[in-house]
Amino acid sequence: MEELIGRLVKSKAGRDKGRLFLILQIIDEHYVLIADGDLRKIETPKKKKMKHLQRTSTVFTEFMQKKALGAPNLNAELRKMILSVAKENE
Repeated sequence: MEELIGRLVKSKAGRDKGRLFLILQIIDEHYVLIADGDLRKIETPKKKKMKHLQRTSTVFTEFMQKKALGAPNLNAELRKMILSVAKENE
């Protein structure tokens, strides 16, 4: 389960259906905390069931390392990273 932290996922259900998020933390085998830096900031992540998320092959390990070090302004960086991946997949 630890390999999920830092992975980019796409929401399959709910109001945020179709949006890309980053997994910040694993709560248990069913729930994770996700953020996108826009509607869901890193400071207030969303709790979401894993079955409502579609995993992608993209992992932002460098972003998670910066977060662990307490780097400032991570929301803007997260938005930029997600946007770059979204443009590549279009």
